[in-house]
Amino acid sequence: QVQLVESGGGLVQPGESLTLSCAGSGIIFSNSITSWYRQTPGKQHTMVATLMQDGTTNYADPVKGRFTISRDSAKNMVYLQMNSLKPEDTAVYHCDVRGPIGRFWGQGTQVTVSS
Repeated sequence: QVQLVESGGGLVQPGESLTLSCAGSGIIFSNSITSWYRQTPGKQHTMVATLMQDGTTNYADPVKGRFTISRDSAKNMVYLQMNSLKPEDTAVYHCDVRGPIGRFWGQGTQVTVSS
């Protein structure tokens, strides 16, 4: 059974940093396309960052230069390093994995950026 367990969300002040983690079981991240999405109430999910099997990355314009998606294949973990956080980054963040057996979503972790 595929499981995605996320952690790392929390409350931070503007300019601070957070690292989100996604631990996978039942699916191999290195054989999959992994992404981080975020959603605020009343809005559709928006892709924040994507990591391809070969390591190629893609970022949404609002987070370019501030966020970094990475993978630890040995641990089967995906991370989102978020620097210079802004209030508009406040959202529920979740990981998304697209592999040979299908597409799966994490449960989401709340990130709140407020002074």
